[in-house]
Amino acid sequence: MPSPSTPSTPSITCSSLGFGWADGTPVLADFDLAVGPGRTGLVGRNGSGKSTLLRLMAGELRPAGGSVRVAGDLGYLPQNLTLDTGLRVDEALGVAGVRAALHAIESGDVSEEHFETVGDDWDVEERSLAVLDQLGLGHTGLDRTIGELSGGESVLLRLAALLLRRPDVLLLDEPTNNLDLAARRRLYDAVTSWPKVMVVVSHDRELLELVDQIAELRDGAVRWYGGNFSAYREALETEQEAAQRVVRAAEGDVKRQKRELAEAQTKLSRRVRYGNKMYANKREPKIVMNARKREAQVSAGKHRLMHAAKLEEAKERLDEAADAVRDDDEIRVDLPHTAVPAGRTVLTLREVELPHGAAVPAFDVRGPERIALVGRNGAGKSTLLRAIAGQLEPVAGEVRAEVPVRHLPQRLDVLDDGLSVADNVARFAPAATGNRIRAQLARFLFRGARADQLAGTLSGGERFRATLAALMLAEPAPQLLLLDEPTNNLDMSGVERLTAALESYRGALVVAGHDLPFLRGLGITRWVRLDGQLADIGADEV
Repeated sequence: MPSPSTPSTPSITCSSLGFGWADGTPVLADFDLAVGPGRTGLVGRNGSGKSTLLRLMAGELRPAGGSVRVAGDLGYLPQNLTLDTGLRVDEALGVAGVRAALHAIESGDVSEEHFETVGDDWDVEERSLAVLDQLGLGHTGLDRTIGELSGGESVLLRLAALLLRRPDVLLLDEPTNNLDLAARRRLYDAVTSWPKVMVVVSHDRELLELVDQIAELRDGAVRWYGGNFSAYREALETEQEAAQRVVRAAEGDVKRQKRELAEAQTKLSRRVRYGNKMYANKREPKIVMNARKREAQVSAGKHRLMHAAKLEEAKERLDEAADAVRDDDEIRVDLPHTAVPAGRTVLTLREVELPHGAAVPAFDVRGPERIALVGRNGAGKSTLLRAIAGQLEPVAGEVRAEVPVRHLPQRLDVLDDGLSVADNVARFAPAATGNRIRAQLARFLFRGARADQLAGTLSGGERFRATLAALMLAEPAPQLLLLDEPTNNLDMSGVERLTAALESYRGALVVAGHDLPFLRGLGITRWVRLDGQLADIGADEV
């Protein structure tokens, strides 16, 4: 459990922290971190331990060694938030007891216990409603239940509870995952105005532009970068360029040492042949020639060892330099059977009514269009994608797909956790040989033994790649790909890989999401908003 302390400056400190999962998988060992006032963005690859670290800081996990020390009150917004649907809003905010006591006093009950409960918090309702209004939840009121709110509104409500409590240290884990654009902007405002200690784990580039510093968790240690995400990427790019130069220099050194070793061995061989010839001709006394032979052998051995040592040192320097260069392999999905000719009708919707009231009078997709589907939480975007994929019957109207369709849902529940990655792909492509499946999986960075990993053991980013591989390698190949909030489970590297992968996809694409930098990076050709009805909008209207 984190150890509370009460110095004047809020902070959080991890000392010699160790943690591993029950199956023996290590996460952190002898880990140190100190975070003071300001907004810190914690970034790193999927599986690097970011969410685990936040859970250790929040006391949800117990470390195997070391300690977590928190100076001040701590608040935590987890990535996967589950709230009791029967709770009232005031209960979720933590003000129900004070409200009840306040109402009792107002109705004439002057019991001492009510005054003790209220304390100095006489404006609790006004402050609660002000915080709700700040986050766009002013319409909810304090007496509604959680079950009446959307998933995004539930996240905002949990954040409202934290803002109302005003903790000294605030931990946010992927806070924008389920938020629509309007809700994200309210969250950005709350983050910008946060006055104390904040640590936020996120792949949301707009959110990370608001932080004061970036802490990158990599290989069990943290590296610090001053400034926001743009400054971090610029520093990283400079580092990688320098690392590449060091690698090239080290490669040149290895070649030079190999050449010098070969030249030295050639010279020594010539000396040995000359000595043998002199010995055979007996031009000098035997004792002198034996002494020279021994001396030459010792000298040759030392010379060879010296060059071999230099070569080994050069190889070690090359290995060190190569370790500093990051693995930037990209997913490749340049599959020819996914191509759609320009102008071909891919999808037709006519007079479609969806559950919960959304309507689509007429909508067509032609050729390899790239469509961004945006709209507020609860507008029906996921429902529409499921209807297009044939997984949900519309209330009325016609949905007709003219090409093979594949749907990548938010929950990534397409895979069978008990099967390997390769076996999961085989379910979607039963006619494909094992060698063909593995060759294709290599395009999605599942090479060799990685293709044999059980789906249930994959990290969020790996699971996303495996799901995308299963859908893209399915037979027949998808010519219309539907993606629902695809960046929710990806780290920054994963988002970049997905963007590169989709750049090489040659079919039609419909992406529902709120991650504007990601959507703009896809080369979207058409922006569509679902808000009661489906309507085309300009890119500047998003």
